[in-house]
Amino acid sequence: MNEIDALQALARRLGVHTHFEDGLKNPVTPGPETLVRVCAALGAPLDRPERADEALRAVEDRRARRRLPPSVVAWDGHLPGLPLSGDGSPPDRVELAYEEGGTRALEVVQEVVRCQDPLPLGYHTLVVEEGGNRERCTVISAPMLAYRRPGAHRSWGVGAHLAALRSSRSRSLGDVRDLEVVCDWVAERGGDLVTVLPLLPTFNQATDPEPSPYSPVSRLFWSELLLNLGDGHRPVPPSARLDVTRADEEVRAALAGLPAPDPDGLAPELVRYARFRGAQARLGRNWRDWPADARTGALRPEHVDPDEERFHLVAQTQVREQLAGLRGRLDEKGVRLGLDLAVGAHPDGYDTWSRQPLFAPGMSVGAPPDPGFPSGQDWGFSPILPWASRLEGHRYLAASIGHQASLSGVLRVDHVMAFTRLYWIPHGMGLHEGTYVDYPTEELFALLTLESQRHRCEVMGENLGTVPPEIDEALPRHRIWGMYLALFEAASPEPGSPSDRDVALIGTHDTPTLAGWVAGTDIGERVRCRLLDPEREAAEREDRGVAAVRLAEMVGGSLDDLPDLLDRLLEWLGASDAPLVVPWLEDLWLEPEQVNLPGTRSSERLNWQRPMGRLLEEILGDPAVEARIRLLDRNRRRDR
Repeated sequence: MNEIDALQALARRLGVHTHFEDGLKNPVTPGPETLVRVCAALGAPLDRPERADEALRAVEDRRARRRLPPSVVAWDGHLPGLPLSGDGSPPDRVELAYEEGGTRALEVVQEVVRCQDPLPLGYHTLVVEEGGNRERCTVISAPMLAYRRPGAHRSWGVGAHLAALRSSRSRSLGDVRDLEVVCDWVAERGGDLVTVLPLLPTFNQATDPEPSPYSPVSRLFWSELLLNLGDGHRPVPPSARLDVTRADEEVRAALAGLPAPDPDGLAPELVRYARFRGAQARLGRNWRDWPADARTGALRPEHVDPDEERFHLVAQTQVREQLAGLRGRLDEKGVRLGLDLAVGAHPDGYDTWSRQPLFAPGMSVGAPPDPGFPSGQDWGFSPILPWASRLEGHRYLAASIGHQASLSGVLRVDHVMAFTRLYWIPHGMGLHEGTYVDYPTEELFALLTLESQRHRCEVMGENLGTVPPEIDEALPRHRIWGMYLALFEAASPEPGSPSDRDVALIGTHDTPTLAGWVAGTDIGERVRCRLLDPEREAAEREDRGVAAVRLAEMVGGSLDDLPDLLDRLLEWLGASDAPLVVPWLEDLWLEPEQVNLPGTRSSERLNWQRPMGRLLEEILGDPAVEARIRLLDRNRRRDR
């Protein structure tokens, strides 16, 4: 076997793709440097192609030493027979420890571990003891089906960016109180869902703010910026930009002087998070530049700013209480929140610092070239190492999902294709020079269905773009909705209508608004931001024109009357088989500007920083918006 064959064999053993098709339908064979660096990040002892054969033997030897895989799934509690690897010698003991306490011995029959009785749902630990060694395997006992409300439903809601949802009483950003006002408004008109972008903490310092809700400090906590400050609330006049730094200052002023909560009632994770934020205030945001002991997790008192630590303890305690109270009140009213499960976390954040063995060094997650982004995309966060996640029983991923599901009535999994594979880009290499890495699909869906049932939270997956067949098969198998986007469908030569398996939308936070899409304003923006070759602009506009005509034909409208086209589109979506129809709130008054232009950074465009063009009172009091909501509600209730 020559060195390239050995390198590709090693890559395949580690789940690294050696051939794939990019979004432009071009066949791609990753180069040796890409494979070496990705395989090394996955733990292979490799620094150059000629050592691939040796590295493959080392990987095989390391895995062969395990008698069981690090994690397995027991669908609906039924644990499949688990063959024991090794030399065939019987273990001294095989025992299952239940998540809620208690143990039971399991039998080994012909070198296969067997459990005859169904297991309770949960995360259990299978322990194999042999010669004084203990090996653990996490058993994810999960329901095959995600949670679904009893009965048949054809409901509707609206989507919005909470920070942009400002009223005349608001401070710099919309808060929990503004969110509840919208939820009440939707409920009074027959809807039952308000979806918002991730409500996770972000970096808000003036030196380098990061307003993107998809680049959080952590996926385990909530954003302090959405707090209802009560007596400390001070309204501010509307501005042309959502300023997270100013909002941060407002929250700090309101919480200044409040004592830290009783340490006996604090979760260890929160205590560690607050100390990390205190250390960033003193040592700098990039924890990789910290002193060695702090960098590796041992924070001494002199590393931590006590005021910053206290602030985050107070803020997180309050925001957790406020959001729990909000869900309780919304449950009584029959309204649900829809949240987004972000794909990753900021590389400077708490999650990557506190769980360093889980994240791949020297790598970013992104996407290969496609028609929308012919150069490819870098999303700026570090990928999780699949094998390391399996070794810890996916505890971090389960906690991330559970955190969101605990508040959500509907959880949208951003880029659900990540449950099968992610595109890794080695730092310093071109966006087109990455490759895909496989993830344990069955185990990740097991986490999702288990947390969905535990928190009574329905699930949809963002299955847009290039979707592997495993995802198309997994979503209905696990009773998870897909997504239907009218703007995407209109670009297809043979557009279809929403099915009873898909949540129907006009567009999302990552697409143009309806008005912007028809006008093609995003096309000009993509040219200006160097995301689209100027030579392609004319062809892109021609394609958009064809798609816009197709959309008008789909719903029986005309591009010459955009308000009527919107009404007909809402009526058409409302009358469809979709279980949920969720227009973006700004589309209801034909806002031309989109919230985010993927592929651009917040420093070069006002991504996530544009307030809505109207205050909340104007929106909820607009007769045209009211009429459109009533139209949607009537068509959702129409007999089929």
